[in-house]
Amino acid sequence: MQRRQFLMGAAALSVLGASNVGSLAQTGGALEKTSLTLGVGGKPLLYYLPLTIAERRGFFKEEGLDVAVNDFGGGAKSLQALIGGSVDAVTGAYEHTIRMQVKGQDIRALCELGRFPAIVIAVRKELADKVKSPADFAGYKIGVTAPGSSTALTAQYAMVKAGLKANDAPLIGVGGGASAVAAVKQGQVDIISHLDPVIAKLESDGDIKVIIDTRTQEGTRALFGGSNPAAVLYVKKEFADENPNTSRALVRAFIKSLKWIHAASPDEIADTVPAEYLLGDRALYLQAVKNSMPTYSLDGVLTMEGMQSVLDTLKTLDPQFANADVDLAATFDGRFVQG
Repeated sequence: MQRRQFLMGAAALSVLGASNVGSLAQTGGALEKTSLTLGVGGKPLLYYLPLTIAERRGFFKEEGLDVAVNDFGGGAKSLQALIGGSVDAVTGAYEHTIRMQVKGQDIRALCELGRFPAIVIAVRKELADKVKSPADFAGYKIGVTAPGSSTALTAQYAMVKAGLKANDAPLIGVGGGASAVAAVKQGQVDIISHLDPVIAKLESDGDIKVIIDTRTQEGTRALFGGSNPAAVLYVKKEFADENPNTSRALVRAFIKSLKWIHAASPDEIADTVPAEYLLGDRALYLQAVKNSMPTYSLDGVLTMEGMQSVLDTLKTLDPQFANADVDLAATFDGRFVQG
């Protein structure tokens, strides 16, 4: 019996050793932390497709990571969870790293997921004759994923650029997915600032008229005057410093995801995501994927031009940024994506 127990123990140690060697080979060192909690605000949205693909294709597990995903109502809520310590990392809008630096919180992007915002601003069809541009938004209810999120920021920026004040129209949090579609169809909001597949569904059903479209480079430049990075993977600086191998493994999983997305067909993507993400219409989801393909990062690296564009947007919107001393280089820790 003792010999049998010894052999079983030796076998278990052998398997454990092989697993650890795999982690060492992948990351250049043992993972400091293998179980992580990651926050996101609206996971079914194509804005966050790289996260879903990394999860569903097993890229996290390939890197030795067990990642639990907490889906919040919007990007601002996932940021709050990171600051509060209930999640280790977030996939969310890059602009949050700048906001937090001004507030004395050192939050750093580790990998770019979206190079264009992919946000569309549209008006309910029945109001299309009255609301033709952001200059007409005053007094109308604007549906966003959540107040404080990138969808809200984009709507407010469009208004300010058109000569209105950021608070001239109330922002209504409508979440992601079916709840956002319902908010438009039921007339709970007049204007929607949102993402695919929600926008694709509303367009297909003839419920909206698109006014601004940042799913393309042209549309992004028309609104922001240049490139404008969107979703990133971000963490607290202390997490990256204390867990460099884990951070590198996490980034590697997302880079694998980005490469897979760019090589995959819309059908392969639709087959990979949960069925409920298709909103009951596969053909529509396929079209939404095609619309969103140009938005995904090619290499995970944030450019200084893009970061400056986001800072300029915040300076236009928020007085606290007008004279703020922001070190953009400190908002992106590129050692993991480039190393």
